[in-house]
Amino acid sequence: MNQINEEYIEDYIRSLLPSSKGILEDLEKYALDYHIPIVQPEVAQLLKILLKIKKPKNILEIGTAIGYSAILMAENSSENCKITTIERRRDMVEKALENISKTPYKDRITVLEGEAEEVLLSLNDKYDFIFLDAAKGQYMEFFNRFVNLLDKGGLVISDNVLYKGMVATDKLVVRRKKTIVKRLRKFLRHINEIQGYTSCIIPIGDGLAITYKEE
Repeated sequence: MNQINEEYIEDYIRSLLPSSKGILEDLEKYALDYHIPIVQPEVAQLLKILLKIKKPKNILEIGTAIGYSAILMAENSSENCKITTIERRRDMVEKALENISKTPYKDRITVLEGEAEEVLLSLNDKYDFIFLDAAKGQYMEFFNRFVNLLDKGGLVISDNVLYKGMVATDKLVVRRKKTIVKRLRKFLRHINEIQGYTSCIIPIGDGLAITYKEE
């Protein structure tokens, strides 16, 4: 429960979703056992739909973790779609590479190790789909560094933007999270006001923002 929706709504939505199979099912169990955050089921389902509609050719992900979402995106995109994913933690990089190696998508997914702020400056490719799921307090900085890499008509999907409901109301804000909440609010205002982009915020999972580049 993320305090975004009532628990009964979340439970009902999840009861309708098809169960994951194969490597994704295994990774969901691993993430649960070892308390590793991955995209929540309803967010994963929306990602699938967006990928099937958009049919991206070049995906960029910030925040690999154990490789769950990279594999999910590979599974729901064309065989010609390339995925580049950035992760700063060495242990997560190793685990992600191990997991990706077990899939048919290992030649389509590239894992880059390092701080995203630095790695993003080294990239020259253009991307038509960017998934942002890393340090929440740095979303604005990440966005400013990859925005020029996003193709016209491209999408940015930003996860956890309502942050357990704290971003929407001060009543829920925990003192030690004030800085993250403040930065997320600034980020959400920015993507909703920046010229040439259209954004929406969807209250599922821990809050999801979708941003479309018009020009």
